[in-house]
Amino acid sequence: MLQISPDSLSLLPAFAKIVCEPGWRWARREKPMANFDLFYVWSGEGEVEVNGVHYKVGPGSCFLFRPGDYTSATHHPQRPFVLTYIHFAVNEQIDLIPVRYRMLSDTVDFEYMLSRYVRLFLVQTYAAQEEAKLVLKALLIQLLRADHQAPVEKKGSNQLTEAIHEIANYIRQNPSIAHRVEDLSSRAQLSPRYFSMKFKEMIGMSVQTYMIRTRIERAQHLLMHAGMNVTEVADALGYRDIFFFSRQFKQYTGRSPSEIR
Repeated sequence: MLQISPDSLSLLPAFAKIVCEPGWRWARREKPMANFDLFYVWSGEGEVEVNGVHYKVGPGSCFLFRPGDYTSATHHPQRPFVLTYIHFAVNEQIDLIPVRYRMLSDTVDFEYMLSRYVRLFLVQTYAAQEEAKLVLKALLIQLLRADHQAPVEKKGSNQLTEAIHEIANYIRQNPSIAHRVEDLSSRAQLSPRYFSMKFKEMIGMSVQTYMIRTRIERAQHLLMHAGMNVTEVADALGYRDIFFFSRQFKQYTGRSPSEIR
């Protein structure tokens, strides 16, 4: 579903965010599902059955039911489900399909998009169908990302992850500064050793390597698009030795700065 166009999504009438009644149950139908159904549990406890497999579910449980699935569900009357479900069809060949079930741990962005989808149809909204298809595509991308992202990206608390990503963004926004690890770790309110370890774990390279890469990437942009010569670019990015700049540039790009320009 990563490559499908939003225009190929057909939004079908069944969608909602709803508090289920204490006696609610989703009875298994004689015929399987004809299309897709994104089914998300905001709160409550219960059980969902798909094709004979039973899942104990609670807040953060997310299913993507597929054409051909046989489904049913029940919940605890004292802890009823609060659900969002979105029924849709796809009118082109599908390359990747998110896994049928997962428990989301980081739900903020996903729940925001679900709420946005439902709100689009609460009142008559200009271009609601068009935006809803984009939101649905974004939701499917979120699910695929959860399926395929590297395990390293899942490590660490939300607060720690946010701190490390903020530092990475700060470095990228200020490539001309000769950042010291001590200053960056202080900005993240971490010890230099722990900061360096977690930065490499989450970003995939050391702080020093990341700083060099972002500086070289900025140098490429300036050489190609800003009309600056090699000396001007080296000076703008804090290199005191133009020969060192040229060696480092070629080491990371395989070409000399003058070739790029």
